[in-house]
Amino acid sequence: MTSTPKRLTQRDIARLAGVSQATVSLVLNKRADADVRIAPETRDRVLRVIAETGYAADPVARRLAARFNRIIGVFTYEPAFPSGSRDFFHPFLVGIEEYAERAGCDLLLFTSAPVVDGRRRIFHQDNRLRLADGCILLGREIDAAELHRLNRDGYPYVAVGRRDDAGGPVPYVGADYASAVGEAVERALAHGHRRLAYLGLGSTAESSEDRRRGFVQHAADAESARQLSAAGREVEGILDELLDDRATAVFVEDYATAVALDLAARRRGLSVPGDLSVLTLGDPTTPVPTEITFSGFHIPREEMGRQAVEVLAGVIDGSATGLPQRLLPCEPVEGETLGTPDPAVERR
Repeated sequence: MTSTPKRLTQRDIARLAGVSQATVSLVLNKRADADVRIAPETRDRVLRVIAETGYAADPVARRLAARFNRIIGVFTYEPAFPSGSRDFFHPFLVGIEEYAERAGCDLLLFTSAPVVDGRRRIFHQDNRLRLADGCILLGREIDAAELHRLNRDGYPYVAVGRRDDAGGPVPYVGADYASAVGEAVERALAHGHRRLAYLGLGSTAESSEDRRRGFVQHAADAESARQLSAAGREVEGILDELLDDRATAVFVEDYATAVALDLAARRRGLSVPGDLSVLTLGDPTTPVPTEITFSGFHIPREEMGRQAVEVLAGVIDGSATGLPQRLLPCEPVEGETLGTPDPAVERR
């Protein structure tokens, strides 16, 4: 398969020309700040590199350059801004940064918001949203009242993850969890599983609702399709309930719970996937030590971040056509925890 060449960015041009990225931006926009003068030889060197490489400014950057500050805000509802390389949010941030650089925009992290009941709030007495042209919102659960106010105020924003209407449609870039879970159920049925179980977190977040909906819709032909909640429960008790129900495949919303369930089954001498197949419905939200590749799917987190910036640019400059809502497909993972059920399991 031929890979797509990486698109050149202003950072690449700056490196090749031996100048700062800010200098490249000034040359491309054919202006100089009042306190910055670009030497003719420097400008010529930048233009020569641009000509030699065939660099073309991203259309998003061209649209934003004349009328806006080209500052994009990023707000997370988590109490501390994620920074670990294995953090669930890290790939989103990588994608956001990549497209923001490509579009010639700076990122502004809103980290001064107060924490109320364990979550940050966008609106407070010193909120600085207006410093940015628009904002990208990150968080498993985003406050509907704040989305309603953003819609009412007409402030440009995009949520990462599908969101229900809040005083009007919410612009978002999300993952198509319902289809991804449905495909996972179909794979299990194709392997001969007829007694299925869904192990959720008891959350009302849209991402959880979408996963459950995909399970219910596609498990209609199964002999049994039971839903359980892992909230506040010991994994041993969950395993007992699965065994009592003679389930042969369980779809687990939380990755860490899937790892714990797999370990509990193996401690009892059960085979995974022979006695019980375990499928994960996404990626770890926190680092989970395991050498097992679980069957399930990956979330396109980097691409969601990239497209969130692209959609936000259209919302900011009014070029977005139609309702700015996108659902991206998830990548199936075959893994080693889905197999054909042992006939003896269904008779136990």
